[in-house]
Amino acid sequence: MPLRFDAAELQSYLDEVFPQVRGLFVIDEVHEDHLKMRMPVKEAHLRPGGTVSGPSMFALADCGMYAAILSHLGKEALAVTTNCAIDFMRKPEAGRDLYTICRIHKLGRVLVVGDAMIYSDGVDKPVARASLTYSIPPK
Repeated sequence: MPLRFDAAELQSYLDEVFPQVRGLFVIDEVHEDHLKMRMPVKEAHLRPGGTVSGPSMFALADCGMYAAILSHLGKEALAVTTNCAIDFMRKPEAGRDLYTICRIHKLGRVLVVGDAMIYSDGVDKPVARASLTYSIPPK
């Protein structure tokens, strides 16, 4: 399925339809086979022990996959998360932004299935992996 947005257009549209996350995430790349989204890590994302909290990493995976879906569907802002399973594999590097690479494996009429790999900026091994499913409401 062809892309409906480039990175700047998608960032602008996401800011418009999902203002609650404006400024929290940056879309770095949009390609037919993946999307890269970055989360500049701030004090609010940390938990005791000096690591990024699980809910912050979940938000990055969820928003990244939502943006990947929008990049293919266009101005259809109603896709909703129906399932997410996340594996936390390593402690994120302190003082580094996180980014996710999101890939859609199935884009159907009703369901979208994909995954999000989360990395600390500048580190090769992922810190978390999420498998996500979204529902696309009927028109």
